[in-house]
Amino acid sequence: MKTTEQLTDSMFYIMAALTKPRHGYAIMNLIEERTKGAITIGPASMYTIIKKLLKQDWIYLYDGSDPRRKTYLLTQKGKEVLEADVKLRKLMIDLAEMGLKEAEE
Repeated sequence: MKTTEQLTDSMFYIMAALTKPRHGYAIMNLIEERTKGAITIGPASMYTIIKKLLKQDWIYLYDGSDPRRKTYLLTQKGKEVLEADVKLRKLMIDLAEMGLKEAEE
């Protein structure tokens, strides 16, 4: 992942949910549950993003045995992209926290 390339927030949440195999409904529920309802991703947005992630080879169709319920999982490349984005987001948080601390002084 280039340093200029960054995941959208929705891509980040979906990829973070796919560290274990999950189907669409489980992805949406996990994101809403873990963010205590602060973040919700609707089905249309989620499946649009899933198509993009599949095309990038960042996720793959994990189990195609049930055509009504597709399960997805991060690829190794997807894990690397997510890890790089986590590091970048931590730097962004550090920058913001330092700025807020300086503003209080």
